[in-house]
Amino acid sequence: MLAVRIDAETEKRLEALAARTGRTKTFYAREAILAHLDDLEDFYLAEERMKDFRSEDAISLADLKADLGLDD
Repeated sequence: MLAVRIDAETEKRLEALAARTGRTKTFYAREAILAHLDDLEDFYLAEERMKDFRSEDAISLADLKADLGLDD
């Protein structure tokens, strides 16, 4: 179980949406969390990977093209 505090304006908007659609506020809160959870997980994973990145691991675009046989 999760309890979330939101500001009055957001709660009014959520209540209006729930009333208009016949869904619960909980339904929309869950949908909002799920919609952004993947993005947040991806962001923090990328941030962790960037901390581990060393510039000596990088290769130039020209070298990458050559390695892949994409030279002009």
